[in-house]
Amino acid sequence: VQLQAFGGGLVQAGGSLRLSCAASGRAFSSYVMGWFRQAPGKEREFVAGISWNGGRTYYTDSVKGRFSISRDNAKNTVALQMNGLKPEDTAVYYCAADTRFRAIVIFTMQSEYNYWGQGTLVTVSS
Repeated sequence: VQLQAFGGGLVQAGGSLRLSCAASGRAFSSYVMGWFRQAPGKEREFVAGISWNGGRTYYTDSVKGRFSISRDNAKNTVALQMNGLKPEDTAVYYCAADTRFRAIVIFTMQSEYNYWGQGTLVTVSS
């Protein structure tokens, strides 16, 4: 499984960005997908996750109401729409896949995801 994240950039506080992640492989529609981020000098943290069929989503508290995760299984893509961006959202954002077949749980721990994209940098200026 190969994941490629893109869509990062520089945006002013209050602005929006949409990140996308393209995945290879025919089994994408059975994977839980997640977005993580790593700010300078900090540990990588969970941001959002989506179930294999898109029916369930989960967000870390700091992005609830501002970010939205979605997926298109026909196109093997997962997206993260980020609105109301804040300087503290500045980080490298990674998409990740939990390739267990139709997993029930959306895990927040990095160790539960076995494939990772290369990351895309989001910088929010104040």
